Amino acid sequence: MKVPPEHLAMQEIAARLAELVGVDQSEIRRETGHGAPQRDGIIAVGPFTFVVAWKGSGLAAQVAAAVEQVQRYAADIDGAVPIVAVPFMGEAGRERCAEADAAWLDLSGNARIFAPGLRILVEGKPNQFKRRGRPSSAFAPKSSRVTRWLLMHPNEPLTQREIARATDTDEGYTSKIVSRLDHDGLIEKDQSGAIKPRDPDLLLDAWREDYDFSKHHLVRGHVAARSGDVLLRQLVGSLKKASTEFAATGLTAAWLLDRFAGFRTTTLYLAKDPTPELLASLSFREDERGANVWLVVPNDEGVFHGACEVEGIRCVHPVQVYLDLGAHPERADEAASKLRTSHLHWRTNA
Repeated sequence: MKVPPEHLAMQEIAARLAELVGVDQSEIRRETGHGAPQRDGIIAVGPFTFVVAWKGSGLAAQVAAAVEQVQRYAADIDGAVPIVAVPFMGEAGRERCAEADAAWLDLSGNARIFAPGLRILVEGKPNQFKRRGRPSSAFAPKSSRVTRWLLMHPNEPLTQREIARATDTDEGYTSKIVSRLDHDGLIEKDQSGAIKPRDPDLLLDAWREDYDFSKHHLVRGHVAARSGDVLLRQLVGSLKKASTEFAATGLTAAWLLDRFAGFRTTTLYLAKDPTPELLASLSFREDERGANVWLVVPNDEGVFHGACEVEGIRCVHPVQVYLDLGAHPERADEAASKLRTSHLHWRTNA
């Protein structure tokens, strides 16, 4: 299904609000314009007045911009309920709205509207506006080197030349990625043209929303060991002996960085596809169902940028660990939350 143009989207939003509030569509009164950003509208439905910010995408950056716009505009209208509307609200967008205590709905049928006299929560409706193919993104494998470097230096204005050199990309390519990030409202520039994240948390959320761990080449298997810690050190010893470049990620790295719980699955990036000889030296047996080892060959070598040693074991940067935890089982969500608090606490540093 195609995303409708704004005027049609606003009609659908008005009808959806009437349905949610429980009034006939004859009780809808609409106003548009009034200087509202992005031609957002005022929709009166029965006894309620909504100020709506419509965005054609539910990506985190668009939602964050809509929240700021609609709350600012609704402040001038007594009793108005500010609401963000999108085709489909993703997880990162929902989190942004929750943090700002902003109501939202999507044209796929989901909604969260908590306001005086209203308590509406509809969840679980699938995205009706999925796009075929993968659209161009500032977070594609090689492109994401720029974002990773910005998040590694969130308070340091960097020139595009500095970023290009640090990430081993040419300046023209870097310029295209920076332009895309700028267009999405994810970076800010100073008078000299140097850039830094406008909001590091928002930039990380936007990347997380686009990130797909399954795009790496993943080899799952089993290696006999008494515990996750013993297994990790056993594998690390063998990889070092074989002079194989590696770095821990996922729950393994979260445990090394924070000692957050134990882990059963050891996840290691390898710079190259493992040879049969290397797998034999690890006593590795390919096994999807009983796997306790994930060997991951990345779709871009940028995953190793910012890697450092922890207790003699190389780990990818916490930003990369955080992204990869999204694809892990066990207590990965809790580990990601802990990691973000302890290592990616940009708000408290601002």
